[in-house]
Amino acid sequence: MQKQATFFLLDKHSSNKSPTDLLLFCVCQQAAIAYRQQQKVFIYTQNQTQAHNVDELLWAFDADSFVPHNLIGEGPNYGSPVEISWQAPSNRRSVLINLTDTVPPFAAQFNRVIDFVPIDETLKQQARQRYRAYQQLAFAVKMHPEK
Repeated sequence: MQKQATFFLLDKHSSNKSPTDLLLFCVCQQAAIAYRQQQKVFIYTQNQTQAHNVDELLWAFDADSFVPHNLIGEGPNYGSPVEISWQAPSNRRSVLINLTDTVPPFAAQFNRVIDFVPIDETLKQQARQRYRAYQQLAFAVKMHPEK
């Protein structure tokens, strides 16, 4: 099976949320979908503060269906279904949700990568560079407009 990278296009017209809130909402949404598909997820953040923000949002994301998650190093030794960190993963997982502005050096160990194309033009340019980098890592890359 070929590895796959999917970019979600964040559209400022699709939400009344700020660009940062929209991104974090979409991250939680994608983590919940992957969890329901019984896939183990690693959310890679830009820094510790962003990791804690994602952690807090996942607690309150969907009142009807909890997404088991933890910051790396917390919880059980084998990790919860969704792990969040600003450091490289310590457990094997199938899905990477990338919130950084580069392709992580460990991205090739994942079967599926979820990335985002932000609204800001400078950040869009960085997303284009990541798109090309995933292609060079032999990922099948596709775009998905966010709804």
